[in-house]
Amino acid sequence: MIQSSFFAYHSFLHRSMMIIMMVLVVFGVSCNNQSGKIVGNQEELNQAISTAQPGETIILANGVWKDTEIVFKGFGNADKPITLTAEDPGKVLIEGQSYLELSGEYLVVSGLVFQNGYTPTSTVISFRTSSDELANNCRVTNCVIKDFSNPERFESDFWVLMYGKNNRFDHNSLIGKRNLGVTMAIRLNTEESRENNHIVEYNYFGPRQILGSNGGETFRIGTSHYSRTYSNTIVRGNYFDRTNGEHEIISNKSCGNEFRDNVFFECQGTLTMRHGHHTLVENNYFLGNRKPNTGGVRIINEYQTVRKNYLYGLTGYRFRGALVIMNGVPNSPINRYNQVVDSHMQNNLVINSDYIQLCAGSDEERSAVPVGSSFTNNLILGTTNPEPFTIYDDVSGIEFAGNVMSKGTKRPFEQGFSYTSTSLEENKNGLLVPSDDLLESIDFGEVALPVTKEEVGAAYFPKSDETISFGSSQTIEVPAGTNTLIEALEASQPGSILKLENGGEYLLTKYAIVKHPVSVITPEGDKATILSEKQTFFKIENGGALQFKNIRFDGAESPDYVGNNVISTSKYSMNTNYALVVEDCEVKDLDKNHSFDFLKAYKDTFADSIQILNTSISNITGHIISLDMETEDRGIYNVENLKIAGSAFTDVQGAIANIYRGGTDESTFGPIVEISEVEVTGSGLGSRNKLGSSFRFHGVQKLIVDNVKVIKSEKFDLFMTNGEPITQLSNITFINSKGLKTNGEPYLAENIINQ
Repeated sequence: MIQSSFFAYHSFLHRSMMIIMMVLVVFGVSCNNQSGKIVGNQEELNQAISTAQPGETIILANGVWKDTEIVFKGFGNADKPITLTAEDPGKVLIEGQSYLELSGEYLVVSGLVFQNGYTPTSTVISFRTSSDELANNCRVTNCVIKDFSNPERFESDFWVLMYGKNNRFDHNSLIGKRNLGVTMAIRLNTEESRENNHIVEYNYFGPRQILGSNGGETFRIGTSHYSRTYSNTIVRGNYFDRTNGEHEIISNKSCGNEFRDNVFFECQGTLTMRHGHHTLVENNYFLGNRKPNTGGVRIINEYQTVRKNYLYGLTGYRFRGALVIMNGVPNSPINRYNQVVDSHMQNNLVINSDYIQLCAGSDEERSAVPVGSSFTNNLILGTTNPEPFTIYDDVSGIEFAGNVMSKGTKRPFEQGFSYTSTSLEENKNGLLVPSDDLLESIDFGEVALPVTKEEVGAAYFPKSDETISFGSSQTIEVPAGTNTLIEALEASQPGSILKLENGGEYLLTKYAIVKHPVSVITPEGDKATILSEKQTFFKIENGGALQFKNIRFDGAESPDYVGNNVISTSKYSMNTNYALVVEDCEVKDLDKNHSFDFLKAYKDTFADSIQILNTSISNITGHIISLDMETEDRGIYNVENLKIAGSAFTDVQGAIANIYRGGTDESTFGPIVEISEVEVTGSGLGSRNKLGSSFRFHGVQKLIVDNVKVIKSEKFDLFMTNGEPITQLSNITFINSKGLKTNGEPYLAENIINQ
């Protein structure tokens, strides 16, 4: 009853606010259609802002505004806001080191595009101009921030920070944040910003790459320090498109917020009630489409309600399950995990999703089990995982009733769960659904997206997928010779294929700089050979990615220096993730001096994927892949997915793979490593191999090793850390080798042979 009254009261407040905001919308739109004062430079803009009166419109002239600091202060009123807008929406381009701050009353900003730069401050758009000058009853609409990221990967900033009260952020597009920091956050650090009644709606949160660190949330309300205060923010009708920064897509850290009618498309992570109480999560659609690490909703804290959500094709495990209820810390400090109390998951539709986790995170510290809570009238349908429930601790404090599961799956208890044989079919809205009678039994209503991708964001700005895949552009024929490959690389476009001659020899006397995705291949038959007179053959710069197929790399022409390599990342911070594929290749004689590596990765660089497939590598004085540059033990690492398959390694003095993730942070998914069909001979034994191992995996979160033979080589070093890593070792044979070394943590091992 208390909870129902709470939500009814705040729904009344929000309805009242909506009447005010609708007036603001009407007048904001009408002002844009009226004549206003056009300004063409920073000085004119500052002058116009300083004299603006209620009802006036300031129009920024079309064109590029470089290194522009917009400090928009003013006092309009409800029927006559002060408007700052583009001459034509989308044609005012704010570039370089620029930002927007606004404070006062009844201000409207619209039509601006931030691109080709980054903020010199901590924020791109801030709803304040100083710590005591905040925005109230203001609106930012129809604006875009795209790739406006600091070039330093771990230099933190925000794209949008909301302060004050009764503000609205709507129909904006936030696309491609690549550096550390939350994309959009609402702050409660002063009384003037609490119980704020902000509305965040119909925005497009475009793709965000994996950060490989904590601090990659897309949306956050509050912080742990103020998490027991009320924000009363509504977040509705937004579209989150592959926002994969870290496992908290949304991090709720305050009280009284509502998340309704949002769509999460192929997002790796969850909507997480990390702190705060009295949260409502209703009628959101989570479309995982069986993509890795996609998740749904995670409950922590008190008086949380998760109801009538559609969760499809979610594969995330542990904290990233479709529905997760956490354990808490007894008498928790404000920055840890509050016990789940009087919280409810009800009337949700879970389809073809793999994991529902109860009492997740249970350990010596998180020992407070949920109490006074319920899991009722949920439909858990599909057989992608026949045992979807994982129960980590005592669930007697959770009531189970009215839940229905598909036949062929295992229910956690007989009481509170029944089976159905209903089939799943695609409805008129393109969504997989059960029979109407089952939907009616939980009062779910029509299964339809509450909002589409086309209905959100800045209408003038495209939402097309800009991912550039290997081989998606033109093919360039490259004749054998000296630096012909470099010339072709310089002439290439993103996605180009550089086609080498069968049996041709390609000598590099300069660095081959890779600035975009490119493929280097030899047609089936004799491999082309690449040699280099430089310390590095190929340098992957920010934005670059490389695919090699049917290529021979030979160190015969390399200089007699220490520390050569075939491929390196930039020595400087890269805020764009790269990929590397080496398939059907041969690498030999990297031996001109010691420590000749195949791949040299530097600090603050990150690979989405590295693959070595069906490749033979021999006579190497360094490492093949060493990704251990993040040594601060803060959960930061250098690769998300590593796959080595069908390959042979002979006389490699260093490690075949050295993957390191230190610390105890639980905010990310990787590294994820797969090693299969691999033979290693005489490797890891070099006197300068300080690792003392042929393979080292420290803190890897998912490790699958199968069918590996290790002959006369150093040990296989496995160090498992927190986060319940999945570690499966099978069919590994050690012949005259030092075998497997672990830190004693649990793992699955089958058919490990020492001869």
